[in-house]
Amino acid sequence: MTITYVWRGEVDDSAVNALHAEGFGHPAGGTGRRARLERHSLGWVCALDGDRLVGFVNVAWDGGVHAFVLDTVVARDCRSGGVGSALVRAAADGARAAGCGWLHVDFEEHLRPFYLDACGFRETAAGLIAL
Repeated sequence: MTITYVWRGEVDDSAVNALHAEGFGHPAGGTGRRARLERHSLGWVCALDGDRLVGFVNVAWDGGVHAFVLDTVVARDCRSGGVGSALVRAAADGARAAGCGWLHVDFEEHLRPFYLDACGFRETAAGLIAL
């Protein structure tokens, strides 16, 4: 398997929706992700095995120096091989190239080793309000 990582790669809504559904355990919807990404994101990274989308991460931003990793997802059969951390590295490279100085991420406790150890984020204090 040879994976390529593409910053702001072509987004097929059905492929991203299916990958997102697999990764986050919900039915695949008809979300128009490409339009949403174009409207709200600094960029995104597609991980491709040939033509197959096997990973995806969205990079939102504040229009200035802060970028935010959202919805990192890797196909089940491609996990534990470094695809996720390579996605995040490519996201960091894209955000850095766009002039961002900070890359933020929120995650659930079970993802702590991935984000802190595999991806190199450092722990910080943060807050959250569930709306």
